[in-house]
Amino acid sequence: MAYSDLKELWLEHYKTAPTQLKKMGEVNGLISAFNANVDAVIKVSGKDIEKIISENKLDLAQITGEGESSIQTNEDAIRGFLQCFKDGKAEEWLIDNKTVFNWLNKTVGYDKLQMGGQGGIVANVMAVCGVNSVYVHCASNPKEQAQLFLDLDNLLSVDENGKVAQASKVDRKDDLPLIHWIIEFDGGDTINLGGTAYTCPKANRFIATYDPLNFKLHVDEQFSKCMTKDDVNPEYIILSGYQMLHENLKDGSKGVDRIDASKEMIKTWRKSCPENLLHLEVASTQDKVIRKHLIDSLVESVDSLGFNERELIDILEVIGEEDLATKCEADINAENMFLGMLKVFEYTGCPRLQLHMFGLYLTIQKKNFKITSLQNRNGMQLAATVAAAKAGTGSINTKDVLLWAQGHKVSNVGLDELTNLQKLVTSMYGENKLLETGLFENDLMEIIAVPTILIEKPVTLVGMGDTISSVSLVGAR
Repeated sequence: MAYSDLKELWLEHYKTAPTQLKKMGEVNGLISAFNANVDAVIKVSGKDIEKIISENKLDLAQITGEGESSIQTNEDAIRGFLQCFKDGKAEEWLIDNKTVFNWLNKTVGYDKLQMGGQGGIVANVMAVCGVNSVYVHCASNPKEQAQLFLDLDNLLSVDENGKVAQASKVDRKDDLPLIHWIIEFDGGDTINLGGTAYTCPKANRFIATYDPLNFKLHVDEQFSKCMTKDDVNPEYIILSGYQMLHENLKDGSKGVDRIDASKEMIKTWRKSCPENLLHLEVASTQDKVIRKHLIDSLVESVDSLGFNERELIDILEVIGEEDLATKCEADINAENMFLGMLKVFEYTGCPRLQLHMFGLYLTIQKKNFKITSLQNRNGMQLAATVAAAKAGTGSINTKDVLLWAQGHKVSNVGLDELTNLQKLVTSMYGENKLLETGLFENDLMEIIAVPTILIEKPVTLVGMGDTISSVSLVGAR
């Protein structure tokens, strides 16, 4: 079938998006935990970076050399940016040194402040999509943080007295604002360093984070206590924020112990709604001990796991699939990602895995999972529509913007990836109609693949993965 015909066919599939959005209003309660923070966003050019290096007399050898994916020095911050820039990829590195934090604040600055942290972003998205009661955990919620929550009465947090209140109206005055830098760059831009030109293949961002509370997965005990009450009724719990943990924390405690403590706490949240769905958004977890413990311990409790290409590769590295991880990193495509997902599916036993990659969303789930294949496809199509609205307009802060991309056709990139995926699935499992329907099943699993809408010049890409994963899951009804 020609791509022009396939695009018309998928345009027809995508017509379910408004109905799925309306169905999200049927969800009674949802908890989004654990991390919310203030994002300081700035777009920089190659010339800007060259100027920063020159004016601050930074060491080029350190910037272009190898090192850990963490920020101890000013050069580390630029090295992390350069790695993401030259590969067109997104990563988050943690700042351990407050002096570097102050240097970035003075040297890089920001263009705007916006909601940061997977927990905060998911909460805003779920609230604007109409979920009746969205409860968001905040390690810190002073006015600077609270003002970034949408002014919606269905978006709730806990105030200084431990009472549930509208999140945007809370002001815990004694709390410290937690600020992260989102440094965005454009595809096609170039950085010239020491006679070498680095050209960026596609727009993306580098995140530099200084956050002493979320670094240790600090939990607001008042919030946790409120979430155990019967009237919360959390039909969905969406977890994130573990990626900031390290094996050894600065207070002498262990990161794995923080994971285990959260696991026990979440059990108490689920008692009022035993049939709920628990989703973990993996995020870029640099510490391998933490990454391994998440996969070996926390994932056994979750119903759904979400990740992007980089995060899938990171998981493969800690489950004994280093060779496949290397293969995936060398050639990021739907076929390699699918093979990687199969290994994670087998290793973890997690009932549902979802990958969001450039041009294609891909879900593998156990046969007869509580969300059907068709419901999943409909949720993923709604997510693709909402994500395109976010990319195209810069924000999805009001409900009228959510379907801005309705009627846009799926991308050639997505159809290319789906074509190749179909060939692989055919070679492994037999003939299928993935390209036409996005659906395939056998006795063990169900595969759902959706080519996405791509915006040529996105206004922003911040929070895109969190938006995609949450809307795909909660919109699948």
